[in-house]
Amino acid sequence: MNVELLARAQFALTVMFHYLFPPLTIGLGGILVIMEMLYLKTRNPEYEAMAKFWTKVFALNFALGVATGIVMEFQFGTNWATYSRFVGDVFGSPLAAEGVFAFFLESSFLAVLVFGWNRVSPRMHFFATCMVALGATLSAAWIVVANSWQQTPAGFHIVGEGLKARAEITDFWAMVFNPSSVIRLTHTVIGAYVLAAFFVMGVSAWYLLRRRHVEFARRCFTIAAVVGLLASLAAAWSGDVHGRQVARTQPVKLAAMEAIFETRNEPTPLYVFGIPDAEARKVQMGLAIPGGVSFLVHHDFKTPVPGLDKVPRSDWPPVALTFTSFRLMVGMGFLFVALTAIGAFFRWRGTLFEKRWLLWVFVLAVPLPYIANQLGWIAAEVGRQPWVVYGLLRTGDALSKVVAANQVLYSLVMFGVIYLALFALWLYVLLEKIQQGPEPVTGGAQ
Repeated sequence: MNVELLARAQFALTVMFHYLFPPLTIGLGGILVIMEMLYLKTRNPEYEAMAKFWTKVFALNFALGVATGIVMEFQFGTNWATYSRFVGDVFGSPLAAEGVFAFFLESSFLAVLVFGWNRVSPRMHFFATCMVALGATLSAAWIVVANSWQQTPAGFHIVGEGLKARAEITDFWAMVFNPSSVIRLTHTVIGAYVLAAFFVMGVSAWYLLRRRHVEFARRCFTIAAVVGLLASLAAAWSGDVHGRQVARTQPVKLAAMEAIFETRNEPTPLYVFGIPDAEARKVQMGLAIPGGVSFLVHHDFKTPVPGLDKVPRSDWPPVALTFTSFRLMVGMGFLFVALTAIGAFFRWRGTLFEKRWLLWVFVLAVPLPYIANQLGWIAAEVGRQPWVVYGLLRTGDALSKVVAANQVLYSLVMFGVIYLALFALWLYVLLEKIQQGPEPVTGGAQ
């Protein structure tokens, strides 16, 4: 058994399972702010009922996010001790900031958000909601800063040699605002809002199909549709900016994402789909747009883009996985724009809620943003390989020197069983809350 492969599989499992929860927490926090703001403005009890209902979903999701997030950090010391020693001085700052300034803020006001409806004034409760939403976003910011430093290291120097080498911060703000942190954070948060919007639209569409809580569902769907359309369009913009940033700072990753095997003195085509063949150095059965990558990177159809042949074969990422995950993510992004635009159009026409086929589409679309978010991280992290810190530390060199393959395998199986049980519990409680629906509103159509 290969200890590196098992350790990577374990970290992938824990990270991907954890990342089921933060996007909904971030996006739903923002939607809760909108709902409570509408309640303060109109004093319509429907908006209060909406905020109360989605707060229950938010709290459940927050609890699972915290529980699964703690597990990841233990692996730094067990499976990745060399990595921890190398990045510890750098990672300590953003992770500490995340705990002190973000998690503390979020958790401090969470009790007021969940239990303070009849104990504090509406304005104080709205303030608590804003602080929780801000805390969720700040938490994402510090985690993305730490991860982005691995992608585009900045503001540091190396101390020591060999196994004792480690990175030390020389410029804190250069580390925070490294070349990829701002756009990666922007794209991540936007993706969270897309996910939350589709989640709310899906649940609302289910209520409408069942003819339950009709007025509640109409209002929820309308708010989420606006958020979803704006976020989906913003995701297309941020994805374009992020792609050009990757072309500047991680050209090998971009070459893998686009399966550019050879650098040629001609426009670089964009493959809509295909099967990358790393051995033959070509894309099999591909449909290409001439000059497409050249246009996306340079905003012209003529300038070529460097290929994987610029670096040794040992420095190539897994091309097929990077290429495929990136394309699926982008394809889903265009689907989200189309679905939210169609939903907004029929909502404007006043016929959306009579189109049962379209409501079923939104119900069935709920898992898609989850998949798209996971695919985005796969493309970003697999595309960075074979580096765990880009250009500085290889993944194979970052392992703990004493951990055995059987130890990692046993813990991988254990995590798999526990996470399966946690997922089943989360799904059961979530569906139970959705089945119960919002609290009755006096004078409101239910």
